[in-house]
Amino acid sequence: MCLVARHLEANGIPTLCLGSARDIMTAGRPPRAAFVDYPLGHSAGKPFDRDDQLAVVKAALQGFNTLTQPGQMLTLPNRWDNDDWIADAGSNQGDDTRQPRDESPQFQLAADREAALATGAL
Repeated sequence: MCLVARHLEANGIPTLCLGSARDIMTAGRPPRAAFVDYPLGHSAGKPFDRDDQLAVVKAALQGFNTLTQPGQMLTLPNRWDNDDWIADAGSNQGDDTRQPRDESPQFQLAADREAALATGAL
């Protein structure tokens, strides 16, 4: 998503990436980004909650007015009803075994990190 956004921006089309994985968006370096601290898969709002979805999208779109430098990221104020999902997401028990969120860019292979360094992405 970030690579597509950078390509479109380079061709004169303004973009904004909305996501709930800050580390992925930071590593991808989109031209503009809005981060919402929601569980993965719910970046555009809570399921079946039209008001929340509209609030998230409207707040994200404000990034076109407020993000003036390449690579800036807007952190949306929206909050999930409770933070139980955070513990579940970081748990190695049960159905969800994802690792806790990490602010530093993560790479699958050492060569991926080297490529990011070589292109100036880091």
